[in-house]
Amino acid sequence: MFTGIVEAVGNIARIENNGTDSRFFIITGKLDLMDVALGDSIAVDGVCLTVVSLLENGFWTDVSQESLSLTNLSRATTGCAVNLEKALTPTTRLGGHLVSGHVDGLGTIISCQKEGRSLRFGIQAPDNLAHYIATKGSICVNGVSLTVNAVDKACFFLNIVPHTLEETTLSNAKEGTVVNLEVDLIARYLERLLTGKISVNNSEGITEHFLAEHGFLRS
Repeated sequence: MFTGIVEAVGNIARIENNGTDSRFFIITGKLDLMDVALGDSIAVDGVCLTVVSLLENGFWTDVSQESLSLTNLSRATTGCAVNLEKALTPTTRLGGHLVSGHVDGLGTIISCQKEGRSLRFGIQAPDNLAHYIATKGSICVNGVSLTVNAVDKACFFLNIVPHTLEETTLSNAKEGTVVNLEVDLIARYLERLLTGKISVNNSEGITEHFLAEHGFLRS
C-alpha cells in the first residue's frame, strides 16, 4: 500500500525488452534506499513494482505484460522521469489517501491552464471509471494523490499546487499526456459489496427497498 505522496522523481535509465515483458533499471535520485530490500515494493508512476536487484543509485524491476498493457509504462523510453514512492510502513504518515498501486485505467490530459501559481488540469477518464470519480473525492494520477475539484461526465478537473509541481513529474505534463489513474479504494469496494449482493439476491437492482433492507436507509 502507498499514500500517493511522491518521495522522489527518478529516471528510467535502461529498458530491456524480453519478448512480452520488460525489465527496467530506475535511478532513484533523492529516494533513500537504505531501508529497501529485495522483494520490496516501490510505486513507479503509481504502478506497484517489485525490486528484483538493488544498486547504490537505483533498482531493477520486472514489468509484466499485464502491467505494460494497462499502464503508461508501455510508452516509457530511456530517460523518462517517473514519480517514486516506497511502500507504507506502520509508522508512515498517511498524508494522501490509501493507494494500492494497481492502476485502473489510463486518462488523457485534455486541458492545462494556469490558475495563479497553480495549474488546472482537465483529464478525460475511461467511461468505465467515471462513476468512481466524485467532486472533492480522491484520485491517484501517476502515483500522486490529488483531490477532484469538479466532474463533467467522464472528465474531471484538478488544481496542482506549486509544491506538487516541483516535487513530481506533473510539472512536465501537457495536453495529450497519458496518465495512470487509480480510483478511490473505498468507492471500488463499496460498489462490489452492493452489486455482489444484488447479483446473488436481487434481480431488480438497487431499489429503495434494497437499501432499507441492508441498513442504508432509516425508517
